[in-house]
Amino acid sequence: MFSASAGYERFMGRWSQALAPRYIDFAGLKDGDRVLDVGTGTGSLGSAIETRMPSSRVVGIDPSEGFIAFARKNSKSNRARYEVGDAQALKFEDASFDSTLALLVMNFVPDHDKAIVEMRRVTRPRGVVSACVWDYNEGMQMLRFFWDEAVAIDPSSEPKDERHMKLSHEGQLAALWKSAGLVNVLEKPLTIDQAFSSFDDFWDPFTKGVGPGGAYVVSLSEDRRAQLESRMRKRLLGGRGDGPFALKARAWCVRGEVPA
Repeated sequence: MFSASAGYERFMGRWSQALAPRYIDFAGLKDGDRVLDVGTGTGSLGSAIETRMPSSRVVGIDPSEGFIAFARKNSKSNRARYEVGDAQALKFEDASFDSTLALLVMNFVPDHDKAIVEMRRVTRPRGVVSACVWDYNEGMQMLRFFWDEAVAIDPSSEPKDERHMKLSHEGQLAALWKSAGLVNVLEKPLTIDQAFSSFDDFWDPFTKGVGPGGAYVVSLSEDRRAQLESRMRKRLLGGRGDGPFALKARAWCVRGEVPA
């Protein structure tokens, strides 16, 4: 679902780019920190850190070779390094980083308990471990509207609705952080707006098979896909003609410190 880097950028990457600066502030990064970006994807967070923290160094890891190749190609400096890696078995020594961050990926890690243990292990004492996950239940309008209409047409698709995604509800990330022995744990919602130039700007990325929503769209028959597209157009534009619009997205973000 997530192998096509350019398609991912149009689908979810632009949301990551919009959220990254606010997330950096929430995580409390300081210029000069050595940062591990877990599940870097196409490098949105690493790129934002390069831009905002001119003395910091970033290592981004992701299991997707395609994403890593994209991130390397678009890296702004030699202060960012991207490599294939597994959040559940990080290839770094203990206390290697000042901060370890995971932007919009913890819900996709098969064993998030292993991942948080590893993230704590590679972060120095009093360093920050942090993550964000979209609020797929109510806070991510793009996907909420999509799944509402998909389920209305086909009730059997309800189990695929991303509202069931793990770690995406209030309190779940904080509970995971506390279970890993992190201290001074804070969970907070961050909300952003995303502009779309037209309905096609919104809808076309769904047709490329990216993410659970895209995978569902490409699985549909031509008639059923057209029906869903028509309902989405009405949901987003109402009775007016095509044109620009904006949607909101809320992410639950958590930060905690490694005990001294």
